[in-house]
Formats: sequence, C-alpha cells, structure tokens
Amino acid sequence: MNILVVGGGGREHAITAAIACSRKDPSIYAVMSGKNPGIAALCEDFLLEKETNVEKVVEFALSKNIDLVVVGPEAPLAAGLADALEEAGISVASPCRKVAQVEFDKAWARNFMKDNDIAGCPVFEVFTDRDAMDAFIDKLGNVAIKPAGLTGGKGVKVMGDQLPDIGAAKEYAAGLLDQGSVVVEENLVGEEFTLQAFVDGRSLAFMPTVQDHKRAFEGDLGPNTGGMGSYNAPGEMLPFLDAGDVDSAKQIMTDTVNALYRVTGQKYRGTLYGQFMITKDGPKVIEFNARFGDPEAMNVLPLLESDYVDVLCAMASGTLDQVDVRFSKKATVCKYAVPAGYPDNPTKDREVVVGDIGDAILFYSSVYEKDGKVYTTGSRAVAVVGVADSIQQAEVIAQNALEHLSGDLHYRSDIGKADLIQRRIDHMKEVRG
Repeated sequence: MNILVVGGGGREHAITAAIACSRKDPSIYAVMSGKNPGIAALCEDFLLEKETNVEKVVEFALSKNIDLVVVGPEAPLAAGLADALEEAGISVASPCRKVAQVEFDKAWARNFMKDNDIAGCPVFEVFTDRDAMDAFIDKLGNVAIKPAGLTGGKGVKVMGDQLPDIGAAKEYAAGLLDQGSVVVEENLVGEEFTLQAFVDGRSLAFMPTVQDHKRAFEGDLGPNTGGMGSYNAPGEMLPFLDAGDVDSAKQIMTDTVNALYRVTGQKYRGTLYGQFMITKDGPKVIEFNARFGDPEAMNVLPLLESDYVDVLCAMASGTLDQVDVRFSKKATVCKYAVPAGYPDNPTKDREVVVGDIGDAILFYSSVYEKDGKVYTTGSRAVAVVGVADSIQQAEVIAQNALEHLSGDLHYRSDIGKADLIQRRIDHMKEVRG
C-alpha cells in the first residue's frame, strides 16, 4: 500500500512510526509545511507544502498513487482536505469537514451537544455582543473563556491564575469578539483526562486514558501550551479515575458519533479525541478534537499491538468491528523539550543535539534540519517517551532521555512523578467529597 501522512509534528511522527511497524510493509509518503527529520527518514518521498493547501495535497496524493491518507492536524480538516481526497477517489482515515466541526467550531460543538442532549455539557452561552456577555460572566461568577475557532490549544483561559478576577475575564473575552463569537462557560473543577477512540462511523475502539499537562512550568504553573507532556497507567485507567468515569466518557463519545451522523448525514471516520474533566457530578466535556492529541498520540500509539494499517483501513472502510484492537498493558510517560522562553518568548534557531537516550522513544516535532544538524523553530521541539511496567519506571526512562538532550531547552521534570500524581488523586478525593 501507499499511505500518505499529512502533517509534520510530533503527533505525525508517532503516526508515521506506527505505520512503519506494519507487517504490510507500506510505502509511506508525507506532506508537511516544514521537514520533520523523523518523518522524512521513514518516507519514500515527501512534499514540503502548507497542509491546508488542499489542491496541492490532493495533486501529490494522486501523483504517488496513494491508497490511504491520514490527516494529523486539525487545520487541514477544517479546510476540507478529507472531503477533497474522497472526491478524488482516495480513502481517508480522518473525518470530513462537516463532522470535524466538533473541533474547529467550539460554538457549533456546544450547541450541538445541547441540542442532542449529550451528557457532560457544561453550562454555557455563545456571544457576539459584549453587554450580554458581561452579564453572563457576572451571573456565572467563575468562568472559562473560549474563542470559537482554532487556536492551537492556547486560546482558552480560565479564572484563577490566568484570569485573576471577573474584570480580567471580561477584558479577555471582549478582546476575542473581534475574531468572531466567544463561548463563555462554567469553569469546571476537577481533574482533566483524555480518552481517544478509533471510529469508523458506527463502531468505536477506545484507547487507554491519558493525562496531558498544558501548563508551561513545574507544578502546573504558567501559561497554557500545546502540551508539555503526558502519561498513562498500565491498563485502561489513570490512577485518579474509576471504572464509572471511563464508562461514562465512552458513552458520551459513542452518543456524539451517533448524533453527528444524525445531524450532518456524514459518518465520523477517524480518530476522535475527548478531553474530559472529572467533576463531583462525573465527566464533563472540555472539548472534542477530530484527530489525535499531541502529545497523547505518543503515549498510545507505541502501545498499539494491533497492526495500525489494519486499523486505518477499517476506519476508512467502516469495518472496525472486524479488527481486534489491542493495546499492551504498559505505562508511558511523554515529556516535551521546548525552546527556552516557550510559549510567550521562545528562542529560535538553536541547535538540538540528541545524545544517548537509552530505552526512550524520540519523536521530533517543530524543528528543522540544516547541514545535518537539527534546530529549534520556537515551538515544541522534541518529545521523549518512556514505556515500562509502571509509571515510575517509564518516568525514569523519559527523564534520563531529556537529560541527554543538549540545547537551549526547557522541560517539565515533574510530569509522571509520584508526588504530582498523588496530588491528582488527593484532589479528586476532595472533589468527590
């Protein structure tokens, strides 16, 4: 088979590496806006082009006789890339634009949840007018502010240390009105987790739950980032979850897939990402993404025991119920090395040298290559993943790898550490009462 991966980040490196492990020995091609050296090394050929240039991507896919396409990032889905590929007769294991709205239009997604009685929807309203918005912020008192469109995971701000008071919340929300509608919703209290699933329009095959760490600095402080790292426990559940939490989240995602078909007439085919907050009332939906999380893809794909190409083909063809999707019962810890000053004032064009990383897996993200050397771009640079029988062992493997990277880099050493996880467990005990 000829398989095309669209995207050039860490998530796409993980996707490409999983495809390269297939016993079907596929020929891999890529389209990426900048050359990811990890992806390039696994490819027969690649095109350096904006992933949202739908015409060029389709043209490249046709020229390489591509059988199947996987779209990594969200922006090409919003641009209708999956639709255009299918119109050109090429199978796609990623969702079409109508159903990908569940990610790229947060206002649409919230109204969709409300209109279809999908559980886990927080109290919210969508605004284009400041006076009404200010009144709603006053009414809720403790809010999360979300731009309706795509912001690369960095646009949402919540009251607390990001928005210290109601006045700050109103000012931030008002500044977003120039870009379009703004979603204001209750600030959920609890612990976040990610549940991802392979979806073929009917069937869902769920992956192990993962917890991402958005904040830039140790102890969950600082600005939000695209994600500084993540971990999962052996088996299906994170240490602060119980079986009922996961079952409820699975039902919410199943109901969402079914409702998307009812509302749009199109089947959701691809990876669906549910980001949840476990509250005293059970799981609430923070957001859905129409693709793998980054970094969460790097936790789960190395654990996939089934042939990933079989899974991709089944998603595209609607035959996922015929594939035995299995994950090894291991723990993983993923940690990102990012440029110093990231995300607000990152250094750029600094060399990254990879030393002896031991048993860790390395995924390149936003870097570039020049004269055989790798340099930072200002966004997340390199991720390392430890895989082991326990979170503690996996963390040691990942941390050792980080300490053998050289460059003007910053990372969070606390991700996957016992004391940070215990804080999650204690917090959930307190939240549940």
